[in-house]
Amino acid sequence: MKNLLIMTLALGWLFFLVSCFPGPNSVEKSPSPSGKVAGFWKGLWHGLLSPITFIISLFTKNIRFYEVHNNGNWYNFGFVLGAGLFLRGGILGSRRFRKQRRV
Repeated sequence: MKNLLIMTLALGWLFFLVSCFPGPNSVEKSPSPSGKVAGFWKGLWHGLLSPITFIISLFTKNIRFYEVHNNGNWYNFGFVLGAGLFLRGGILGSRRFRKQRRV
């Protein structure tokens, strides 16, 4: 009975996570009204600012968490890299942090 409950909860959690996946970006690679498309460097900057931007976006309608007028994979890579740098430097930063705690 306990295994059935755990399996049901795990399956429910999996369905919940899958339902949160984003859909396609229909305006990808199309310029914004100002005529610009965000690339890697803009993605990196937006990733670094993402925790602050997220909090502000909860309270205002004019600020968005993610630039939809982007060039695709390079913007996404920059965004993820920037967000990782904000969180202790990503994988390498966490390793360095663990070594410092042991000493």
